[in-house]
Amino acid sequence: MPVKQGSVELLQHPASKELLQSKIPARLAYVWTDGTPRVVPIWFQWNEREFVLGTPSKAPKLKALAKNPKVALTIDDNTFPHKVLLVRGTARLQPVNGIVPEYALAAERYFGSEQGKAWIAQLSSRIQDMVRITIAPEWVGLLDFQVRFPSALPL
Repeated sequence: MPVKQGSVELLQHPASKELLQSKIPARLAYVWTDGTPRVVPIWFQWNEREFVLGTPSKAPKLKALAKNPKVALTIDDNTFPHKVLLVRGTARLQPVNGIVPEYALAAERYFGSEQGKAWIAQLSSRIQDMVRITIAPEWVGLLDFQVRFPSALPL
């Protein structure tokens, strides 16, 4: 029996596993302090339990996430048929001295080892601390446009 939309078991699907290694930034959706929606591209690292994001401690989104930590995260690709991983959860914020370790891992995934390490070295000289944002999936959806389609499409 296929795993239903909403189940965190969808993270074990081959299409999800592929997207979890993506070099395309995720899109983080959250609610701004005035109640309006926001979406920002952001690097992510998946550690088999939660998504880990790193951001400078002065990032404006932190104020909004502290006020309302409910978020959605989308990871997709640029190849047809498109694959889309949809995640909902609660952001947890943790101040970190220096660079968030998972952010450094993501930099190497996105840029490659040499350029990723160079980026982290440059960033380390500009900021003293970051915030580690973790999101444990509470709801997961997957679209692969082969077997799993948006619910609005008649099949």
